[in-house]
Amino acid sequence: MNSPLSPQRITALCGAAAQRVALEVVDETGSTNADLLAELVSLRGPKLKVAEMQTAGRGRAGRAWHSARGATLTFSLAWKFRLPVQALVGLPLAVGVVIAEVLPRFGMDGRLKWPNDVLKDGGKLAGILIETALARNGDGEAVWAVIGIGLNLAMPDALAARIGRPAAALPAQALDRDQLMAALLSGLVDALDSFELHGFAPFQQRWNRLHAYAGQQVTVLEGERVVQAGTALGVDDCGRLLLDTVAGRIAVMAGDVSLRIKE
Repeated sequence: MNSPLSPQRITALCGAAAQRVALEVVDETGSTNADLLAELVSLRGPKLKVAEMQTAGRGRAGRAWHSARGATLTFSLAWKFRLPVQALVGLPLAVGVVIAEVLPRFGMDGRLKWPNDVLKDGGKLAGILIETALARNGDGEAVWAVIGIGLNLAMPDALAARIGRPAAALPAQALDRDQLMAALLSGLVDALDSFELHGFAPFQQRWNRLHAYAGQQVTVLEGERVVQAGTALGVDDCGRLLLDTVAGRIAVMAGDVSLRIKE
């Protein structure tokens, strides 16, 4: 059984920039994203909330994010931006880059699936849900992003059955969860500071190097409806997916869109 996460140890293991983030660890909650969205009016700076267990975790398009105690790392980071909401389009991809670049330090390679999944051997290893809100507090009205991440640390049979689709996990037995959380938080803070100044452009090549479907034939779906098909090339400097189709090259915006390898 993993030791409980320690907010004091996580903070001590973080880089200097990340130590400005307020950190809370709870045993159980419904959704760390929902919790932080409700707290935005009282926040004065960034806050990370980690839950040992989420009972109502959410993924993209209202899908459930299934978790199990000790088998998943579920957390959300509330971050205030001096940017308009429309400038945050590429943010989920930048967050994916952080996760995929941290994983090799813990003996795992991840690949990126546009727009917001991290894969291992074709199974989903991590998912990202970013929700934005305007909040008015003592500093005036500001744009906040609540960045929710769920990362599979193990895949017991019961959890795999609830997920019901291909999933992957880290080697949890040898994993120091405090170290992993500190590495992710440090990487996120550095990335968000960069994103604030430069947008997605500095992350474009990094994302494309980690692209799971580069050069493969894929279909782009909205729900179960096929809206585009072609060869996946990568993403542009805004985070749009580039496809070579029979009608030429197109750029697909992020949204309720999924990728499947074309059969």
